[in-house]
Amino acid sequence: MHRSSFSKIVAVSVLLALSACATAPSHINNVCAVFDQNDGWFDNWQAAAERSSQKYGIPVPVLMATVRKESGFKSNARPPRTKLLGFIPWTHVSSATGYSQALDGTWSQYQSKTGNWTARRTKFSDAVDFVGWYHSKTADTFGVARNDTYNLYLAYYLGWTAYGRGNRGDGGVQGYARATDQMARDYEAQLRQCGN
Repeated sequence: MHRSSFSKIVAVSVLLALSACATAPSHINNVCAVFDQNDGWFDNWQAAAERSSQKYGIPVPVLMATVRKESGFKSNARPPRTKLLGFIPWTHVSSATGYSQALDGTWSQYQSKTGNWTARRTKFSDAVDFVGWYHSKTADTFGVARNDTYNLYLAYYLGWTAYGRGNRGDGGVQGYARATDQMARDYEAQLRQCGN
């Protein structure tokens, strides 16, 4: 094989690999666009969200609004770092990571309870399944309606222990929950128009 042919094969392989990498959608406030962006790659996201919805009874708009609020659909989302001596980037403020921003302990619990030991927080289908599982447990444990985005998100953000003790967060946390609820309502309306 000639050197130039080999170089072309390598270049094409690199381009194909890069094009296959998932990047965050650019129009995250429109769920139809989230599902449609990047030449149909996100069609898998719609199927994953629908599977999670069917499995746990949590509506797709609630699932997608939760992921939207938590990570902006970024697979590598992380909370900010603390600063050592006020200026040196240090550890992250929590172990939350990935699309769902699940904490290490909660993610381990999800893996154990579902038997999904290979699940990764940076894989959308696993993350949206986690969100469905978490919201379903909230509904079953605390009697929250499966379409009550506001309270499902409060429990998601605060954790089951705090939510179970009656903690509903401060004004900022409640504002996040209201914004997530509104996003779910917007997504629900948008889903009725997808493909039209």
